[in-house]
Amino acid sequence: MHLGSAYTPNYFAIDDILATQERTPCKFLVNVPKLGSKLNPSAEEDDISAGTALELPMWLVQQLGSGRQPVVSVDLPRIFKEAYREVLKADPNAVDLHKFSLYFYELGSHAKEFDSRGDVAEILIHSFKGRFRKIMDLAHNTSSDSTVQDSLDVLERILYNNGHKARVKLNTWLITSGIPLDAANMVINHRKRKRVEIEDFI
Repeated sequence: MHLGSAYTPNYFAIDDILATQERTPCKFLVNVPKLGSKLNPSAEEDDISAGTALELPMWLVQQLGSGRQPVVSVDLPRIFKEAYREVLKADPNAVDLHKFSLYFYELGSHAKEFDSRGDVAEILIHSFKGRFRKIMDLAHNTSSDSTVQDSLDVLERILYNNGHKARVKLNTWLITSGIPLDAANMVINHRKRKRVEIEDFI
């Protein structure tokens, strides 16, 4: 997943393909002939009757559930139901997002299309904002220990790895460059002015 092109459907993106493989609950609104055994291997009839509930991949549900005459009504994937949202609202850092879904944010960007109340979009933002500082802290303060990534989804792992690599490069440069880092004149002048103001106040 490249951060610049993430969260937009991309036919050739492997991450997008894997994310939309997640099975999503739906209910057929019309009778569909000849697809019973193809969409549901356990079905005894060839036709799908209106009212039949199935779990189909997100990419297929998106096509069947859109348009002026949708074939199915779509429910949210399990990990975006209210019970899971409440857990994330309470403390997103305590959640093992990897167990929720490898592509939590990517899948959520598709699932929010079927959420008229906007709860999915809200929990995606809340979870990301709540977990971002933890990810950066891990990237800056831990060694290259793969276990720290166990609770992260794919997007978070990319952020962690990029942050960790940037920190290693910065540390290497600071050690090998031999160039001392001095405060900018603007910072020095600001400190002097602040000190004068404090002395005048005293």
